[in-house]
Amino acid sequence: MPKPAFENLRVYRLWEELADVIWDLVVRWDPFARDTVGKQLVRAADSIGANISEGVGRGSYQDNRRFTRIARGSLNETMHFLRRAFRRRLLTTKQVEAIRPLTDELSPKLNAYLKSIGPKPADRIDQPGDDQQIDNGDEQRTTDNQHPQDNGQLTTDN
Repeated sequence: MPKPAFENLRVYRLWEELADVIWDLVVRWDPFARDTVGKQLVRAADSIGANISEGVGRGSYQDNRRFTRIARGSLNETMHFLRRAFRRRLLTTKQVEAIRPLTDELSPKLNAYLKSIGPKPADRIDQPGDDQQIDNGDEQRTTDNQHPQDNGQLTTDN
């Protein structure tokens, strides 16, 4: 049986690596930490890959983009719970340093994958005004609750 298409995606394989590292850390936590922050962290991390695979399987570019955006939200949720776990001393600086390269690579890869979803230029029929830039909401915006220099990365100095 051939591999499903999503398993060939670099972004999916990178997610798998992150999710496995998170699982290996969380299963060692005490029951209270595992039952509160741990379960939410694992679910958020697992949701990234689940949404990537579901988007690929849906069969339309529109659905794939929608599920990839949901995966991006799950990555943000994962980052939130990683930060909470560090602040609550469930993760050490050394563990955060081991996770950071994965999260730092996954975020731009997920955004690049989102931008790549759609018909290839040769498959596309140009429409009038195609040379105009369209704001489709994929760019990161600063909100009133987000400091402009806060890039959402997992850091030990917060």
